[in-house]
Amino acid sequence: MSDFSGMEDLLQDFLQEAGDLLSDVDNKLCDLERSPDDRRLLNDIFRGFHTIKGGAGFLNAGELVRLCHLTENLFDKLRNGEKELTPALMDTIMAATQGVRQMFGEIAQGRQPAPAAAEVSADLQSALAAVAETGVQSQPAAPTAAKPAVPPAAAAAGAGEPAGPDWHALHAALSGQGAAAVPAVAGKTEAAAGSKPAGEVELSQMQPHFPPEGRRSSDRPGAAASAAPSGRRADERAAARETTIRVDTARLDQVLNLSGEIGLTKNRLTSLRADILAGRTDSETLQALDQAVSQLDLLVSDLQNSVMKTRMQPIGRLFQKYPRIARDLARQLGKDVELALVGEETEVDKTMIEDLADPLIHLIRNAVDHGVESPDERRAAGKQAKSVIRLEARQEGDHIVLMIADDGRGMSPERIRAKAVEKHIISEEEANTLDDRQSLNLIFLPGFSTMAKASAVSGRGVGMDVVKTNIQKLNGSIEIRSEFGKGSVFVISLPLTLAILPVLLVLLGDQPFALPLSLVREILPIDHERMQEVGGKETLVVRGEILPVIALARLLGWPQVRRPEFGVLMQTAERSFILAVDNFAGRDDAVIKALDDFRPRGVAGVTTLSNGQIVLILDMKELLCDLAANGDRDVRSPAPRALELLV
Repeated sequence: MSDFSGMEDLLQDFLQEAGDLLSDVDNKLCDLERSPDDRRLLNDIFRGFHTIKGGAGFLNAGELVRLCHLTENLFDKLRNGEKELTPALMDTIMAATQGVRQMFGEIAQGRQPAPAAAEVSADLQSALAAVAETGVQSQPAAPTAAKPAVPPAAAAAGAGEPAGPDWHALHAALSGQGAAAVPAVAGKTEAAAGSKPAGEVELSQMQPHFPPEGRRSSDRPGAAASAAPSGRRADERAAARETTIRVDTARLDQVLNLSGEIGLTKNRLTSLRADILAGRTDSETLQALDQAVSQLDLLVSDLQNSVMKTRMQPIGRLFQKYPRIARDLARQLGKDVELALVGEETEVDKTMIEDLADPLIHLIRNAVDHGVESPDERRAAGKQAKSVIRLEARQEGDHIVLMIADDGRGMSPERIRAKAVEKHIISEEEANTLDDRQSLNLIFLPGFSTMAKASAVSGRGVGMDVVKTNIQKLNGSIEIRSEFGKGSVFVISLPLTLAILPVLLVLLGDQPFALPLSLVREILPIDHERMQEVGGKETLVVRGEILPVIALARLLGWPQVRRPEFGVLMQTAERSFILAVDNFAGRDDAVIKALDDFRPRGVAGVTTLSNGQIVLILDMKELLCDLAANGDRDVRSPAPRALELLV
């Protein structure tokens, strides 16, 4: 049974708001470590812990309140200049924020959080006690059980003011107006600190003295309100939290207005239908019908775009957690690393953000562990001791591009090929046929690692395989650019949304196939008399550019029944080419249906046409990869297992 029965809505709001706030605090702590005298950062972090404490008070989460209160008091001393921020103190603060995050996890499972680690509380209390004047003997910190809360009346007598905090301020803090609530509450905190030993928390001053709406005054956390098992309830709550999304009210208003316009157009079409059924088929009626259908088409398109925008979220919410991860890992490895975030305002599909978390963590950890040298190595190479890893997001057309770039040692294609042969991932013959780009892509193969011995961080040959698999599940691609001695760049390209994809429908015989419209530059007729063979391959010259001509039947391994009459000039990140097809069936906005259980190579998904016919959406990059892997051999022959994975 849950310890928060009757407060489920408040609990979910708290977890979402406080989780985002804590990620922001982690990010600012990394900035504060580089600029310890930045008062703006000190104030922002103080307000963050203060707001989290206020929300925890409403949930009666006493241990979380205590931990946040201790940390808040410490930052109050730092921003007032009463204490200096040292590396040891920063480690204590980082441990406290990690303790807060662990408590969030316990609360999400419907349990009151356990007390913070004894050493964390002791370090915080010691830091606060060190600030006190020598005339007052501070009590030694000890990992004892939490003291019972002092009754409100006693607290009021000791403080000389009415019991309880400023609940208007706490409510403002919970509603996102924490900055305005800080002065009043901070004043009470300081006053209380003057009458008690440093670091001691008076819980009665931070928890409500009135029952939440819908609860009796006799209710207490942990009281059974449901007989459902706690584990199941916790899972249900977690699932509900993952499926929620924040939407700008302006976007919802736009959807509502478009829905109203569509309703009016529907009424107009209904009236015209009645007129036509009654025998009115004059030109005026047919023209009105045509106008209504055109208007409906525009409105549906606008509504579709507006609904898609409701799924879009700033990727900065995902990026916020990574500076802390990079900082902790760099400290563990004895490196000096700064993670620079660019393009945090870029909007990405909500479902995509969740699936990007693991790949980005793997790439950042790899950059810190493998890509970046130690400070001594960097100085010897003529570089600055501090390395900068850049995590960037931007929108290019209907795609989102993510870049993870470092200024480290880079990757050697020769070394990667040699390591792959050594581990028996590819043969010597296969290694000799690979160019530098294909050699770099070998790091995505399962089991590949350049490390002689696995560490607690990496070296097992799993991480990059996971990265590529997860990116492909999102219908995206990943590209590696590296220069030995100067650094590496990983470029991830993703569709703007996973729900709808503009496609060009082409025909091979009578069978339609869908091509992503983002890869299509133009459509042109194929003049077979102008085609020339270069290196045994057919080419066409288009505006001075020599382009290879690849038949769709050859890509798919189908027999060539007739000579293609049309070409689709396509451009990927690596190359431009002409795809020869028999004919076209038009353009469409495909609603993508993923193939979860069975996904053939070269197929990104399926869609359904207006007539009910199922059409395959082709993954051109995979098809071209298979063609390149097979070389001049029959494309219907199976490719080597290792080379199948090269992109």
